[in-house]
Amino acid sequence: MNLVCESEVLNDYLTETTEIDYNHRLIVYLTSRLGESSVDQLDFIKKSYEYVRDEINHSWDIQSSRITCTASETLLFKEGICYAKANLLCAIFRKAGIPSGFCYQRLTLGDTPDTGYCIHALNAVYIPRYDKWIRLDARGNKRGVHADFSLVGEQLAFSIRKEYDEVDYPTIFKAPNHKTIEALIQNTDCINMYLHGLPDEL
Repeated sequence: MNLVCESEVLNDYLTETTEIDYNHRLIVYLTSRLGESSVDQLDFIKKSYEYVRDEINHSWDIQSSRITCTASETLLFKEGICYAKANLLCAIFRKAGIPSGFCYQRLTLGDTPDTGYCIHALNAVYIPRYDKWIRLDARGNKRGVHADFSLVGEQLAFSIRKEYDEVDYPTIFKAPNHKTIEALIQNTDCINMYLHGLPDEL
């Protein structure tokens, strides 16, 4: 996948927003703790990714009705769907001064097209040492889903099946897609939102 930056200005990928509230005390504390346990920046990126992937539950996996949106909210409750988890991982990276953005895939909601489609969110992070962007999917692993940190060859949660009209969008966006945020804000029950309220296209 040849990734395309929405902006060529790296500082655009360091902005704090309502959703990426990286100066919140919880984000500041976690970023500091992850930094102290890392041997270098690359190790910090890997540890941060693994923290959000493994320590923040995916709401659907635990069948939670709670909806989280902002990075701090997601960290406070330690749960969220991919949109919220992407906000948190982006906030950690940006608080550490590491450019990060948002990437998307269009996937079938279930195993086949008749189940409908949804937009799936993941992150891209800039690796200064190699002057390159890589994508990381912190959705959370489970049976049939195994994403991992990799500098050579992506190991994302989901492979695209073109025969099912699934799409892998190449753009690295500066901010979360407004449809994904609206879904989190306008719904009140996460399980119902996951089944019926997720956007199906960018």
